[in-house]
Amino acid sequence: MIFLVMIIACMLGVIVGLNAPMISYTYSSYLAIAIIAALDSVFGGVASVINKKFDMKIFISGFFGNALLTVLGEKLNIDIYLAAIVVFVGRMFNNLGIIRRYYVEKWTENMKHKSEKNKDENKEKDEEKEITKE
Repeated sequence: MIFLVMIIACMLGVIVGLNAPMISYTYSSYLAIAIIAALDSVFGGVASVINKKFDMKIFISGFFGNALLTVLGEKLNIDIYLAAIVVFVGRMFNNLGIIRRYYVEKWTENMKHKSEKNKDENKEKDEEKEITKE
């Protein structure tokens, strides 16, 4: 079910992106920050789900808080968007590291269980062969 929602959301995103008007240069830095903030929020949400600490309020407020700080800095004539990009990308890499470690550990555990299961099956087959030989 979740994968179906993800596929539909991706298709809607492509359709909207292809039909959307071009963004002017003055708003391009805001768009870049919005995209980076969205990715940071998504990867942070996935990492918090893995750590079993997910809260929707924190997820939504994090996205809009990140974007608001950047817009506020721009209104004060402080080029804070570069610092925001560095911080967001750093957090994205940390969250991706958490996600990667989780799935690598899960994969290695599955491989260990499969190899142990195969060893047990091979022992049972060897025991059956010895019993039939006698």
